[in-house]
Amino acid sequence: MNPVRQVTGRALPLDRRDVDTDQIIPSDWLKRIERTGYGAGLFEAWRADPAFVLNDARFRGAKILVAGANFGCGSSREHAAWALADWGFGAIIAPSFADIFRSNGLGIGLVLAELPELDVAQLLAAVEADPTLEISVSVEAREVTVAALRYSAPFPLADSWQARLLAGQDEIELSLTHVDSIAAYESRRSSWLPTLS
Repeated sequence: MNPVRQVTGRALPLDRRDVDTDQIIPSDWLKRIERTGYGAGLFEAWRADPAFVLNDARFRGAKILVAGANFGCGSSREHAAWALADWGFGAIIAPSFADIFRSNGLGIGLVLAELPELDVAQLLAAVEADPTLEISVSVEAREVTVAALRYSAPFPLADSWQARLLAGQDEIELSLTHVDSIAAYESRRSSWLPTLS
């Protein structure tokens, strides 16, 4: 995973609440064994509607998704976070996120910024009115800024997640920082117990 200090770019407005992981990436896509290529299935059913926002050329290349409350609810599939990242999103702004989706998203380097519902509604309206509007989501400052709107607001981000994003550590990389402790523990185990080697 690459370190993430800040995600800056244009945004895509998804003015929907309770967007669940089944809608983000349909179950047909769960047969793949890779972590890449899921962007093609992102919101597949909704994209069948030519008027769906992901089909709007004005928002092509957006790095930030602005969505309604309870984003990522439903099943615990990691594939939803993979699809969003594969499409090109680096950050998601919403009033709230489902807990398992939060872990899956942050675990792969997606920055999830939770802001008050009224603030998100204003951002959605601003982005819909001006698709060139640039938003900045800072991991270091734990802050969302929109210079053109003179808007700045903090978002909650646990110290542990902030440190992992800044260091670019997924779960495996985090475990490897404790390799000496793991080896010491294994060396003290009884010989009849299974080992990692």
